[in-house]
Amino acid sequence: MRIVNRAHLPWFIFVVAATFFATWLYLGNFTSQTLPSALRLPDSLLQKPSEHHRVGGTPLGLIFGTIALSIFVFAALLGVRKKIVLWRVGTVQRWLRAHIWLTLLTIPLVILHSGFRLGGPMTTLIIILYVVVMVSGIYGLVLQHYVPTVMMERLPAESVYEQIPHIRAQLVAAATKMRDSFKPVPPTKADAGAPAPSPAKTVTAGSAPMASTAADLSTPTARAKSVVGSAIIAETIAPPEKRLEEKIPPPRPPNTKPPETMGTPTARVPEGAPVPAGTEKITGVAPPSVEPKAVAPPTPIAASAAAPGEKPPPATVAQPIAKTPAAGASTKITAATDADSESALLDFLDRQIIPYLSARRGDRMRLGKPRFSEDTFRFVKLRVTEAYRDRVEEMKGWCDERRMLDLQIKLQHWLHAWLFVHAPISFLLLMLVFWHAYVTLFNY
Repeated sequence: MRIVNRAHLPWFIFVVAATFFATWLYLGNFTSQTLPSALRLPDSLLQKPSEHHRVGGTPLGLIFGTIALSIFVFAALLGVRKKIVLWRVGTVQRWLRAHIWLTLLTIPLVILHSGFRLGGPMTTLIIILYVVVMVSGIYGLVLQHYVPTVMMERLPAESVYEQIPHIRAQLVAAATKMRDSFKPVPPTKADAGAPAPSPAKTVTAGSAPMASTAADLSTPTARAKSVVGSAIIAETIAPPEKRLEEKIPPPRPPNTKPPETMGTPTARVPEGAPVPAGTEKITGVAPPSVEPKAVAPPTPIAASAAAPGEKPPPATVAQPIAKTPAAGASTKITAATDADSESALLDFLDRQIIPYLSARRGDRMRLGKPRFSEDTFRFVKLRVTEAYRDRVEEMKGWCDERRMLDLQIKLQHWLHAWLFVHAPISFLLLMLVFWHAYVTLFNY
């Protein structure tokens, strides 16, 4: 509960005024000589002389103790008021404000009741327990003032505390589902308890198919099923008339003419003319008339023989044509890259994501650290293709949500863990105070 609120102002004024009034009564009755004459108590507020030498046994001391004990009982009833929602005795918020300020008022009352002394072992134990209760209560009040502000700043989407285990289980289930989507489907195994097929039902080559399906054998599986029930226990049966004979292509006649080499003297000499030696010129041979023909590339055009006295033209050589990569090659490369991406993501899920999401204390793991998580997911994005980066972002969202849930659990523990100290010691203190009051009233 936030104490910086206008609703707490009347309680603050009341506690301050009551503290000053109790201190004035104490000083006026026990140390009246220290007060100026203008601040001395009237005779109606002075207590009668008492035989008790301690302040706690005097009438004024008993009044301080009784008021403090009444406040302790009222503070203990706050838990009952929270359980009984339909109890129309003030709202829970008013009870809580009264609980805070009245228990703070007990500090001066207890000090004045004890006369600034610890007393015997019993009263010393009561004072120690009272200090623990008050310190734990003030610590819880400070936490309830600041922790909600921190939760609003650091938790953009706060979840219901009781639903956190269910949300964590959903994150683990989502990660497991993604991991299973990357794994290949295992082959189905035959039922080990199924009976083995009878030897009498085994299909042989001469078996006749059933009459109901003999007219329509569309597929090998259907033909095999039509013989004996629905279980395939023999090879498929194919009719002899539907078998296709393999056609063997006829052998090609051998090429007896040796290939000519482009750019040699033999290739430039017409048929029937003598072949000149190395550097001799060709004389007396007329070049044959060659009609131009359209030749499809990459077949080169044969060079014609040169005229006498002229330099033969250079032979035309076919240029190799660059082969374009087949469409299947790029598909194969992409498939290999996708397979590598899936393998990397599968390994990342098994090694880090699923162990982190299913851990009881995620803040103790490496992905629980925001800086390490950012660096890790940045590196994983570089290892996968563009098509798989959405999956990486989804994993990162899971880890961020798990980190937010861990932070919320930690803040909730800080916000309510002090009650495990404050509540039980408060009840122990209440029982000891009742025992102290009983002993004081009836034995002294």
